[in-house]
Amino acid sequence: MTNEIWWRLGCFFSVLIIMMLLEWQKPARRSPVTKVKRWTANFGLVFASSVLARLTIPVGLTAIALYNTENTIGLFNQLFYIDTNIPSWLTLVLSLLILDIVIYWQHRMFHLVPMLWRLHRVHHADAHVDTSTGLRFHPIEIVLSILIKLIVVTTLGAPAIAVLIFEIALNGLALFNHANIRLPQAIEKPLRLLLMTQILHRIHHSKVVKETNSNYGFSVIWWDKLFGSYRSEAIKSDNELDIGLVQYPEEKQNASILALLAMPFKNK
Repeated sequence: MTNEIWWRLGCFFSVLIIMMLLEWQKPARRSPVTKVKRWTANFGLVFASSVLARLTIPVGLTAIALYNTENTIGLFNQLFYIDTNIPSWLTLVLSLLILDIVIYWQHRMFHLVPMLWRLHRVHHADAHVDTSTGLRFHPIEIVLSILIKLIVVTTLGAPAIAVLIFEIALNGLALFNHANIRLPQAIEKPLRLLLMTQILHRIHHSKVVKETNSNYGFSVIWWDKLFGSYRSEAIKSDNELDIGLVQYPEEKQNASILALLAMPFKNK
């Protein structure tokens, strides 16, 4: 785990660069807001979130998982202490599945609970969806998400390797399914049987509320189908889909980092 930071950064920037190159070569939709304005705000939020997260939670999730293992903290670590014959692959798979379903419900709760929606609407107020949107979250939401994962990782006693794989997948797939690309139908059609594709996730960013409140999964589509939130098609086609939030139509409100940071604390 000594190379954790390099694995995370390497995978993150690899996916980011690939998705941005694909968007540049063949974008699926045109943005109503200039890239400079959007990217300044979206990547600015990443920086603000990173600073706040480091100040409030200075220890990484993988380090927490290692500490839990060394001190027999958490369900899986206790079970392994009692019976060392428990296969490590089983705890790995179960940890990934449970973390995935927790993030699904976390996302859903950020839509359903008004106070949490105030934070999450920063993400949805983007008038366009591209790879940078996958990074556009209010810093307080990021900190809350880390705290939720910290509680789950500690309660489960999830192995550090599972946490590392999950964090890499979470970041990489968020960049992937927000990308402003349209996969060939021959690829997209079978892929959507397993993963949340770009077309499916753009439905989640629709201005139509019942479409916004669907397709919560960041990776697989299993949980949406299991819990009744899956939507395969929007009212409008992918080309004509209205992206964003009705209450934030102005370009300046979608593009200013100061406006985005203040957004949860305003009534509109």
